[in-house]
Parts: sequence; C-alpha cells; structure tokens
Amino acid sequence: MAFIKKSIALGLLAAAGAVGGFAWWAGQPVIGQEPAIEFTISKGSGASAAGQQMADAGVPIQPLMFNLLARVTGKSGQLKAGTYELKPGTTPMRLIGQLVRGEFAQESLTIIEGWTFRQMRQAIAAHTGLKHDTAELSDRELMARINPDFKDPEGLFFPDTYLFAKNSSELAIFRQAHSMLMKRLGDAWEKRDPGLPYKTPYEALTMASIVEKETGQKSERNMIAAVFVNRLKLGMLLQTDPTVIYGIGAKFDGNIRKKDLETDTPYNTYTRVGLPPTPISLPGVGSLTAALAPAKSAALYFVARGNGTSQFSDNLTDHNRAVNQYQKQ
Repeated sequence: MAFIKKSIALGLLAAAGAVGGFAWWAGQPVIGQEPAIEFTISKGSGASAAGQQMADAGVPIQPLMFNLLARVTGKSGQLKAGTYELKPGTTPMRLIGQLVRGEFAQESLTIIEGWTFRQMRQAIAAHTGLKHDTAELSDRELMARINPDFKDPEGLFFPDTYLFAKNSSELAIFRQAHSMLMKRLGDAWEKRDPGLPYKTPYEALTMASIVEKETGQKSERNMIAAVFVNRLKLGMLLQTDPTVIYGIGAKFDGNIRKKDLETDTPYNTYTRVGLPPTPISLPGVGSLTAALAPAKSAALYFVARGNGTSQFSDNLTDHNRAVNQYQKQ
C-alpha cells in the first residue's frame, strides 16, 4: 500500500513538473536577438498545420508543443491565415495571440505630394510587398474598378504613407488612397470660401493640383491659389508652366522652351483660358485647403525670387519690375 501511495505521489509530482515546464516554455522567447523570421499560415490551417508551416519557414518551435498550447488555450480554431513576422522576444503565448488577432507582417508605401498618377503606379508596381493584381489594367480600366464615375485617374489619390499586410492587393491600396482623397476633398469643399470660380469639387481638385506643383514654399500655397483664382474670375490665362509640362508628357526633357509655351495642347494654359481638363498631380491636404480657401489678395502675378519664395504683384507694371529684379540679374 505504501508503495502504491509513493507511486501516485511521484506521478503527481511528475505531472506537476510537466505542467510547470510547459507553462515555463510558453512564456520564454522563441528567438533572442536573431533577425525577425517571416512565415505564412495558409488558409484553412489548424494549429497542427500552422505549427508545421512555421517550423518549415525556420521558426524554432516544436509543432506538437505549439499545437498543444493552441488547444490548451482554446485558440486552435481561431488562427488567421496570412504572412507574419516572428520578432525577437516573442513568446509562444504572444505568438498564439498574434495569429488569433491577425497581426500580419506590415509593409508601407509612401505616395509623395505632387507626384503624377504615373509615378504612383510605378511605385506601387515596384513594391515587393504587394500582390500585383492590376499590372494588366490600363489606367481607365483601373479607374473603372475603383470609381466608375471618373475616367481619368490623375489627382484622384491622396498622397500619404499607407500601411498594409504583406502580399496585400494593389487594388486595395488604390481604393484606400482614392477613398482618402475623396474624403479630404469633400471636407475641404464643405468648408470652401464663398464666391470661388469652381462649379464642382473636381475643378477645385484641378486647381489644388496646380497649386501643389507651383509652390516652392508651403507657406505660399494660399497666395499662389489666390493668384490663379483671381485670374479665373477675370477670364485671364492662367499661364502656369506645370500644366504645359504635363501636356508634353513623357517627352519633356527637363527644359521648357518658348515653342512649348506656344504649342497648343489641352493642358497649355498659355493658349487656353480656364483650368486644364484634369488635375496634373496628386495634391496634398495643404493644397486642397489653399484652393478652397485662398488668401484674401488682389495679386495676379508672381515671380520666383531665387531663394524658394515668390514676389507677388497686383498689376503688370509691378510684376515686370519684379521680373527685372529677380530674373534678369
């Protein structure tokens, strides 16, 4: 009888030791200071398959132990498929939580204010963390997938830094950037100054894209916008070089010449009155705000001073004087 009691006691101690050891293991870092390890959990994977997929990807974890932990914690059927990163210091318990919450490996993409849509497409196409599911679509086909109310995509995406799970769809990024642009534009339109010469928010977006390309100093956006708004109201030519450059397209070699200013295109604001037919860049929130709340000014002209700022003038005489001072030295 004493032998039986002793055996039971030893068995209980061993079980307690095993439980304690398992709990200790679950709270220890899987890796120390090694580089993060990327792994992918396939769709429909349970804890057993997930553990094996991690091990196959180089994660130093025993699939059987991981499976047991997932079952003990009741998380076995809650693991989300996707691509993850195991970072230094992550414990098996933290890893289980990461997979349950879907904390995927994150990528980022920055769209720069003033880029053209062509530059944005190039940046997205070159990003290795995206699933390139729009590569075969033309600009118009892509726009039809995003918002069929628009045919030309220029200007219709908000420049910002976007975070996304690795292997996300390109189309999802385009949709997110377009949705953000429409929200920002809508907010600015609702707060617009009275008496502006725009019939639609799209015209305001076109003006914002010009302001974005014309502004050397962010602090001057409202004054630049005021000049172009005043010109529109008076029926004057906008005469802005960035629209001419946009009309030249990929053939532009970095130098704008007199013949370029005289060659008519839909975007040549030296030959055509009013706004160009579409935006010419991706404007940021500062330019959107400036286009819809320009400075209270009678200025009709501006010229670069050569230090990144501009000299503004209300009349041609003062403007010519400024040109002689800053451009003909």
